[in-house]
Amino acid sequence: MDKEEDEPLTPAGRLFLNPQMNQIISCAIGVKNPINIDSVKSELTNSIMLHHPRFTSLLVNDSKGKEHWRKTKVKVDQHVIIRHQPFTSDQDSDEDVVNDYLADLAVSCPLPTDKPLWDLHLLMAHNCFVFRVHHALGDGISLMSMFLTLCRRVDDPGQRPTILGVGSSATGQRSRWGLGRVVKVLWYSVVFLLEFVLRTLWWRDKKTAVSGGAGVELWPRKLVTAKFKIDDMKTVKKAVANATINDILFGVLSSGLSKYLEIRSTKGLREGLQITGVAMVNLRKQPGLQDFSKMMESKSSGISWGNKFGMILIPVCYNKGCADPLQFVKRAKAILDKKKLSLEAICSYKIGDFVMSWFGPKFASLLNYRILSNTTFTISNVIGPQEEITIIGNPVDYIRANNTSLPHALMINMLSYAGKADMQILVAKDIIPDPKVLAKCFEDSLLEMKEAAEADIETNK
Repeated sequence: MDKEEDEPLTPAGRLFLNPQMNQIISCAIGVKNPINIDSVKSELTNSIMLHHPRFTSLLVNDSKGKEHWRKTKVKVDQHVIIRHQPFTSDQDSDEDVVNDYLADLAVSCPLPTDKPLWDLHLLMAHNCFVFRVHHALGDGISLMSMFLTLCRRVDDPGQRPTILGVGSSATGQRSRWGLGRVVKVLWYSVVFLLEFVLRTLWWRDKKTAVSGGAGVELWPRKLVTAKFKIDDMKTVKKAVANATINDILFGVLSSGLSKYLEIRSTKGLREGLQITGVAMVNLRKQPGLQDFSKMMESKSSGISWGNKFGMILIPVCYNKGCADPLQFVKRAKAILDKKKLSLEAICSYKIGDFVMSWFGPKFASLLNYRILSNTTFTISNVIGPQEEITIIGNPVDYIRANNTSLPHALMINMLSYAGKADMQILVAKDIIPDPKVLAKCFEDSLLEMKEAAEADIETNK
């Protein structure tokens, strides 16, 4: 491609390349059989991915310093990094070793700009692929949809995994408009957007045992995995009217953080203390995973490629020794129902796009950094394939995702696959030295909710 044909970066892409917000997504795919290196390289060479402009372009700067994409010839060997030797760890399991590897990448290994901004690490001794992609290339939905083009179903090797538009978008269901509903939408939108403004100025969470702050993105990290069963979440869902999986997830967060703070806090915490999270919300018209070929072809359908998400602020409250675990879910649902009714996610996306376009990435990055520094944790939730799959003919055991560090001491990424949901918990280990205890608090919270839900369902029969 000639210089005249260079494609400018989107505002979101420029934001994610700014040093304060530089973000790389890492996806770990554990497989059941040894990895065949030649097959991996051959599959990549012939994949749809290498026809996508983002995966076949260099990042370049023009004479004014603005970033552009420039088409280049991809050399697969430069992107495949082979690690033959087993890695050492304080722990014995492959899971702990891979998580330690990912935690190191989260703070110490940027992607080189002399090639397209992605690479694939093959951890041969641990039967694991680690696919790293710069966030400027796309968001979690885009990248998961692309990843699935390399996969096939275990029960039908000729078919790609099922791609379903499941979940609920940030806009919610806005049918039955009336005056009361319009007033609520406007009121909640103004209130929630005002909080964004205050977070960029001075309002910050009270300091707790999980608080981070400016500069914490550079601190050493530890990564652990909390494991959940989707069926357990569905059981809880039945006991709380009109609840969603996201309601369950945030209920688990509230309960788990309350348990952990009770363990770690030497001073008594005030009941109802607010701990604020920054959640990423998919804004596509068709939520869930998408057909990768359609994402490449169409921008008008609402399912186009790229970074198409907004941010919302989620308040989680500390509650000591709640007698009914389902109350955490009910509180989470009440909050999320208001968030869905508001225009918070859409407005945060539009305002961010406006600030990037008119004031540049440095100012936009500063605003985002201030919001992150004044809140406590980050969370994202991506829905993966529902059935078991293979990648390059190798059955997949797990799929997990995380991204590079932010000024939060606690970053949470949930990804579901084949009836399981794995929560990657990335912590600043000097602030949260015992992340496995935190992971167990989350796991125990869901199990307690499941038991309470089963008892509630049995009582109401």
